[in-house]
Amino acid sequence: MDLVSSAPATNPSIASTLAIGTGTQGTNGTVPPSRYENQKRRDWNTFCQYLRNHRPPLTLPMCSGAHVLEFLRYLDQFGKTKIHNHNCPYFGVPNPPAPCPCPLRQAWGSLDALIGRLRAAYEEHGGRPEANPFGARAVRLYLREVRDFQSKARGVSYDKKRKRPKPKPTPTPTTSTTSGTSTSSSATLP
Repeated sequence: MDLVSSAPATNPSIASTLAIGTGTQGTNGTVPPSRYENQKRRDWNTFCQYLRNHRPPLTLPMCSGAHVLEFLRYLDQFGKTKIHNHNCPYFGVPNPPAPCPCPLRQAWGSLDALIGRLRAAYEEHGGRPEANPFGARAVRLYLREVRDFQSKARGVSYDKKRKRPKPKPTPTPTTSTTSGTSTSSSATLP
């Protein structure tokens, strides 16, 4: 299972995928990748770089949910969302009136989207869905804990969005014209 390849691709379908992934438009008029695909590629490259810099270096088949959690904690240092500690006077206040020394962290929504993109990228790079470390139970529990803590710390609740029922179409009476007269298809009761 070759999940991270440094050698050039010889398979034409893989080569066209790599050309699309680099953001250059090929001579055959391929469409440039979407914003989502670009972000997924950047996230994948960042995670692979993290594995290479890990001590000891890790290969992708050796990666587990615990390594994904390490990666998420590592990313916290680059966060831009103020998350108040329990002992902060602004804990649970949505819009604090003054600055505080609480750390900046990655927002839950950003982490959730990141895991979704990495989970898809893992499978696109040849990983088996049942062995996907980004779908591990520990990662799901961690994301749930981060969401719950951040909602309390920031005073913002993350409620599940309910699906609105589709409005039922109301039948409209149809009219047909026959020899200049209009008749309604809806019958009147006596």
